[in-house]
Amino acid sequence: MSSSPPLPEGDRIILKSSQEIEKMRRSNQIVAEVLEEMKAAAQPGVTTGELGELAEALLAKRKARSAFKGYNGFPAALCTSVNEEVVHGIPSDRVLKEGDILSLDFGVIFDDFYGDAAITLPIGRISPEAERLLRVTEEALYLAIEEARPENRLQNISAAIQKHVEERGFSVVREFVGHGIGKHLHEKPQIPNFGISGRGVRLKPGMTLAIEPMINAGSYEVMLLQDGWTAVTKDRSLSAHFEHSVAVTENGPDILSKL
Repeated sequence: MSSSPPLPEGDRIILKSSQEIEKMRRSNQIVAEVLEEMKAAAQPGVTTGELGELAEALLAKRKARSAFKGYNGFPAALCTSVNEEVVHGIPSDRVLKEGDILSLDFGVIFDDFYGDAAITLPIGRISPEAERLLRVTEEALYLAIEEARPENRLQNISAAIQKHVEERGFSVVREFVGHGIGKHLHEKPQIPNFGISGRGVRLKPGMTLAIEPMINAGSYEVMLLQDGWTAVTKDRSLSAHFEHSVAVTENGPDILSKL
């Protein structure tokens, strides 16, 4: 789940021990397992509400708690954002149809540590432009993760996303950002998806970061719907969202939420 400034929790960057990172790996593996099951379930004719119910059942099966349900009043365990919805879509009776794209953002608490990741899925066959948006957004995520190395600056991550995305004609959402993660869902530092390489705090081993590009096919501008949660593109262009929770280690980035 993305953050919008200011962060509600924590006033400093909290470095994690190797033992704590292993606990975070377990919570993030639960996230990854659930999102993997979602890939098969997200088909034309299914409602986003049914996917939300499935996420809760899978959570209970793993004896984990939802990171999102009840967080600042959010009503669901899963964020389901369709087409022009950028982030924080609420599961409902909306029926998915052929050609939609669906962003799923999911988080858990297990053994006191949070896991958080997101994917955007094609529903049936989608347009070439939608395919390209998904591909470029996921590529930007992995380019950003490559920058999560000791002694790099935080905005190296941000700049890697912005450069890749804007060179391909898409835009980067400014209003929502990635974040630190650990015993809180949102910790410092905030991680914008745009920036200037060489700026920001220096990365250190033990930092744990939720890196999450949110990319629009049109303008970067977004607005909130009346539910107070769902962010949509102002021009109603398509939007994609991919996220991994990553540990900075002496050996480089360690993706905790990847199966």
